[in-house]
Amino acid sequence: MSLFGVFDVSGSAMSAQMLRLNTTASNMANVDSIASRPEEAYKARHPVFQEILQQSGGVGVQTQAIVESQAPAKARYEPDNPMADEQGYVYAPNVNMVEEMVNMISASRSYQTNVEMMNTSKDMILKTLSLGQ
Repeated sequence: MSLFGVFDVSGSAMSAQMLRLNTTASNMANVDSIASRPEEAYKARHPVFQEILQQSGGVGVQTQAIVESQAPAKARYEPDNPMADEQGYVYAPNVNMVEEMVNMISASRSYQTNVEMMNTSKDMILKTLSLGQ
């Protein structure tokens, strides 16, 4: 891989972490939504990434899919809620806020690490160019 290939790897990794941040933000934004039936409740989403290894030397990260959590919706007994079913339950998303906060911190730090990697590579290239002067 050439020195400039670092920018491709870091760029694709930054795009992947941005997608991870966006899906986490979506999960957190929907944590207080409710539904009348369990199948209508919001389901937490998580991106799945895969590495790119091309014979031409290209490497990086790409999104393979965004999957929905298979955990059941959380039933809450709220008989006075207008959205309650016949038994008095409403159904909340299967979003775990602690897990989402950890995901957000991890994605943010990964993004920051890739920014630092790009900056370090840029500085190395500039220093190498200045050696010839």
